[in-house]
Amino acid sequence: MMHKILVVEDNERNRILLREVLTSEGYEVIEARNGDEALKSAKEHNPALILMDIQMPVMDGLSCLKLIREDVDIGHIKIVALTSFAMKGDREKFMAAGFDGYMTKPIDIDQLMESVNGFIGTREG
Repeated sequence: MMHKILVVEDNERNRILLREVLTSEGYEVIEARNGDEALKSAKEHNPALILMDIQMPVMDGLSCLKLIREDVDIGHIKIVALTSFAMKGDREKFMAAGFDGYMTKPIDIDQLMESVNGFIGTREG
């Protein structure tokens, strides 16, 4: 079975990079450009994992995370924050907000795949 990953990113270049890397590793990629699209896509596709940008138009990643966590149907989905925020304490802040993982930009491909495989490899159901 091919696992679905929802990539939520307003930067087209980052979306393309993530799509190419993930599809080459055998994952099905669904894309959203903001938190509003992400919420709809998560409900429609129930992905195994969501890679969520934090700073986006329409609805940011933290607001979207909160709405997903409140939804009984999709609240269980693992969500990794993708962010250019890399200051001391940022990782703790995002993990405390309810993210399952945290990755800084620019995206490190090896770190990305290690994280993705770790989350999906341990997913039940």
